Amino acid sequence: MGLSTGLALPRFVSLKSTKINVRRGPSQDHEVMWVFERKGLPVEVIAEFDHWRQVRDQEGDTGWIFHSLLDGKRTAMIEGEANGDDFKPLYETPNAQADVVALTEPGVIGALLACEKAWCRLSVSGHTGWIARSDLWGVYDGEQF
Repeated sequence: MGLSTGLALPRFVSLKSTKINVRRGPSQDHEVMWVFERKGLPVEVIAEFDHWRQVRDQEGDTGWIFHSLLDGKRTAMIEGEANGDDFKPLYETPNAQADVVALTEPGVIGALLACEKAWCRLSVSGHTGWIARSDLWGVYDGEQF
């Protein structure tokens, strides 16, 4: 549990803004290591200090972000190789034999609506469907909601 919020650690959240500084430590006195420039990107909160959250991104890099720049709305990113032919299907029901609603590309971010067993319901660019949990970054194995 986080000492500042009492919420579970680790946990996934999303970025609230299109430009967010990631700092070396939990204050504005610490240097900016890089800048996230993608609203909705899922990140994992791994520690808390006062109003600051230490986050980890999909590549495993960690840094500190001010709490108000993070959103509790869940998102997930499609995993895979960005080689132009690694599309992941969204299915009408949580079943690989169901009709395909849409094909998604690696790196695309969608709103995470529900997860059960090996499937998650995702909304991406006006299409909503079920995708294999293993094709997503931003949700834990076994997590259900």
